Amino acid sequence: MYKLLAIDMDGTLLNEHHEVTIEVREALDQVRAKGVKVVLCTGRPLAGVQSYIKKLQLDGEEDFIIINNGAIVQNTSTNEVISKQFLNYQDLTLIHQISYELQTPMHFFDENCLYTTNKLISPYTVYEAYVTKIPFRYTAFDDVPRDIEIPKAMFIDEPALLNQTIERIPAIMKERYMLVKSMPFYLEILHKEVNKGAAIKQLAEKLGIRREEVLAIGDNANDLPMIQFAGCGVAMGNAIPAIKAIADYETTSNNENGVARAIYDLLLT
Repeated sequence: MYKLLAIDMDGTLLNEHHEVTIEVREALDQVRAKGVKVVLCTGRPLAGVQSYIKKLQLDGEEDFIIINNGAIVQNTSTNEVISKQFLNYQDLTLIHQISYELQTPMHFFDENCLYTTNKLISPYTVYEAYVTKIPFRYTAFDDVPRDIEIPKAMFIDEPALLNQTIERIPAIMKERYMLVKSMPFYLEILHKEVNKGAAIKQLAEKLGIRREEVLAIGDNANDLPMIQFAGCGVAMGNAIPAIKAIADYETTSNNENGVARAIYDLLLT
């Protein structure tokens, strides 16, 4: 019997219009009625998930969310932070320098805002702000506060150009940070110990839930750690090959109510 259902959002819970369909909503309601804890596990910041938390009624006293790819685990009712692991100003200095050397645009977050130091603001920064509903602004690097806490930074570019950047990333970045592609045009840069799998493990232990009782659903590279950790890992029909290769079960795509199909097949039979 699975007790915790961890669900990625973009490309998984949400269809291409960033919507939770009626079919998926009904499946979630049914599985929660059986006592299964549903936890959204996303690369988005809190601002980008709050409307979904409310619509799905995942804001009870015992509800939790994992955001920024595992950098923050918190209670959705009280906003109590269970854990957080951030980058600091020294990290940002290195990331910013490498961004300049590789001639790749970047942006970064604090807990309330998205920032870019690129005067020519990338359309991918605009897209991120639009999708996640978080304010964004240009700031000169010298104006960044020295005490800033950063859940994540991102290299952003056209997919082919970003792939070239990834090939040229120096060893020091690979050694110091968790680097993960969340979209073809996003490379996320996180604290070395941050990933969705580690966050789910920590939350499951807090809740007294065993690994074998966790079911996780995802589609992209940033979902790999949670698919590997879960007792049952589910790949969306639209998932990348690496996810499908390690998953225990493959459902339909996010545009075909894949989350609902997985719930009915694995949790409600």
